Amino acid sequence: MANSWLPFAALPKFTVTTAFDILIVAILIYQFILIVRGRRAAHILAGVGILALVYLGAIWLRLELLRTILATLAPYTAIALIVMFQSELRRIMARLGRRPFFGISRLERREVADEILLALPRLSQQRIGALIVVERKIGLKTFIESGVLIDAQISRDLLCAIFQPGGALHDGAVIVQGDRIAAGACFLPLTTNPALLTELGTRHRAAIGITEETDCLALVVSEATGRISVADFGEIELDVPLQRVEQKLTGRATRREARPAPVLPAPESAVQDSPLEGSSVQRP
Repeated sequence: MANSWLPFAALPKFTVTTAFDILIVAILIYQFILIVRGRRAAHILAGVGILALVYLGAIWLRLELLRTILATLAPYTAIALIVMFQSELRRIMARLGRRPFFGISRLERREVADEILLALPRLSQQRIGALIVVERKIGLKTFIESGVLIDAQISRDLLCAIFQPGGALHDGAVIVQGDRIAAGACFLPLTTNPALLTELGTRHRAAIGITEETDCLALVVSEATGRISVADFGEIELDVPLQRVEQKLTGRATRREARPAPVLPAPESAVQDSPLEGSSVQRP
């Protein structure tokens, strides 16, 4: 009976140092997952994992030829991964030095909300069309790559400058990641809901379309009326006050409010964007 415990007796003792070591490794792995989430790199990692499973299966089934081939390629895998993930590795180092380990902090979220809440009234008063998409848990890298990369600290002045009529980035959406503006002039998918095709302008339909595919929050300023609308979970609230926008941005909206009833038909003059508004925001 005593001999059955010998393998466990050979294991090292669990100490405070061991726990700290495991915690550091877990944090680094978590940061790497945050970086590659929503990127093509995630599919590459999945492929590497499949090859590792195939190698273990070859050993278990004694498939010597397959095992030999994979074992020969294994030494070059580390170099290949470094080459493929060099940009992601740079982002990990930058993230470690720039922001907290576990995503955007509450203070940063408050600052982001303040900057957006200061920009929206300006855009609304001047009737400047705008579409701001705030990333949540699901990555928006695919849509970011469709636009012009900015990667700048978010500010009200920068948001207003991006959407100035006649500017190169006026059409399309601005995507916010964390506390930074990731890209502008981004292409978004339009909603295919037939009930909304004649009621809403292109920006509003793009806001609904992106929230149908991801869990992001989309803020729209109508160029025709200056009214502010909020879309999430595939539904839109038209002509909302800034207090409601603040609730959505800071996550203080109730569950019932976060999924409002479908929008009823409204007069065309109240919600229809101008014919050229958001003309470049369309399904890729």
